[in-house]
Amino acid sequence: MKSYDVAVIGSGPGGYVAAIRCAQLGMKTALIEKYSTLGGTCLNVGCIPSKALLDSSHHYHDAVAHFETHGIEIPGEVRVNLKKMIERKQGVVDQTTKGIEFLMSKNDIDVYHGLGSFKDATHISIEGAELTEIEAKNSIIATGSKPASLPFIEIDKERVITSTEALSLKEIPKHMIIIGGGVIGLELGQVYRRLGAEVSVVEYMDRIIPGMDAALSKELTKVFKKQGMKFYLSHKVNAVTRKGKEVLVKALDKKDKEIELKGDYCLVSVGRKPYTEGLNAEAAGVSLNEKGQVEVNAHLQTTASNIYAIGDVVRGQMLAHKAEEEGVMVAELLAGQKPHIDYNLIPGVVYTWPEVAAVGKTEEELKQAGRAYKSGQFPMRALGRSRASMDTDGFVKILADKATDEVLGVHMIGARVADLIAEAVTAMEYRASAEDIARMSHAHPTYAEAVKEAALAATEDRALHA
Repeated sequence: MKSYDVAVIGSGPGGYVAAIRCAQLGMKTALIEKYSTLGGTCLNVGCIPSKALLDSSHHYHDAVAHFETHGIEIPGEVRVNLKKMIERKQGVVDQTTKGIEFLMSKNDIDVYHGLGSFKDATHISIEGAELTEIEAKNSIIATGSKPASLPFIEIDKERVITSTEALSLKEIPKHMIIIGGGVIGLELGQVYRRLGAEVSVVEYMDRIIPGMDAALSKELTKVFKKQGMKFYLSHKVNAVTRKGKEVLVKALDKKDKEIELKGDYCLVSVGRKPYTEGLNAEAAGVSLNEKGQVEVNAHLQTTASNIYAIGDVVRGQMLAHKAEEEGVMVAELLAGQKPHIDYNLIPGVVYTWPEVAAVGKTEEELKQAGRAYKSGQFPMRALGRSRASMDTDGFVKILADKATDEVLGVHMIGARVADLIAEAVTAMEYRASAEDIARMSHAHPTYAEAVKEAALAATEDRALHA
């Protein structure tokens, strides 16, 4: 039986990053993955393939809607080859997962393919092509999450589908009904809307992306409606039935009036739930809570002192980059270091176009907490760079403490804000004031100038170009 300093169960962004950091710190490390490819949900059926389809569909949409304005004329009809688009997506996934294999080899990490299951706190059986058992002084649970559903919905993976199936459809839907107005549903909804599908979003809350600042929800709804998407907000889905190639969705509005939507595909996108099936956590003394999450303390240590858990399987936002930070933190704790994560400074991003990104407190949270704050907002359409690229939707909003000017939250929607949010994270990590950002030189012309202008707006309302 092989012995390890650390065994990591699950090879998603949290798991493989934890394994790399453990190896870097001199620990003999094993990585266990039940599927044949590494990378978990994110690389195989999540973040990476969805971005590939978003990019491909964006190119198509630009060709159809914007090329002529740019003076680019394409004779004949511009057509979608969905099969080729899906193949390209898969090529991106394959290249990325092979990259993880290379990193495991480079860092001398032993990879086991099979279902990792605890026999006790220091022994793990791996059921793969053959049954293997290893010993691990410490273990890190990084088993991630899987799509959630509603109790009355039967997901058949053909017409009533999850995000996994939506990434590999054989045809462009005529009418895709999406249950859930969160990140995943909106991203995939925009992919198929661009390709010609009618898209209807049914959301239980009174706005889409309900966890983000209300101003972002309002702006994104406005842009999506302009693009032809339909929204049924404050609607509670109460039935989903399939007859042949047709799916019928029934929902009640806030006045309990029932509506019916008919489509050929229904994407159930109501969040994700932690995945611990087959882990046999109780045999190791690891407790789960009522939500199915692994219980952890502030150091991500489970109820078994030598076992830790990270990522989607524990409390907090289900984000790949949050899982990565936690993986690094646990590795460094095991090495005797004193790492720290500020969960308030983990950004959230929606990769639609315009993109949406945020970090820190929302305006609603500050009001609820009774925190005195000031706000500065700057529209993207006022930027020369935005006009040049025809990406004029959106804004940047900065919230700062009324007395100290410390930045408390940054909320943005527009072109490339998924990348721009890193500036806000950096500023807030060093507890910058709005004026600190305002006094930093930002290259012209760039989208980043909106951050400087919003900071100026938050500092005595002195934006220069608004």
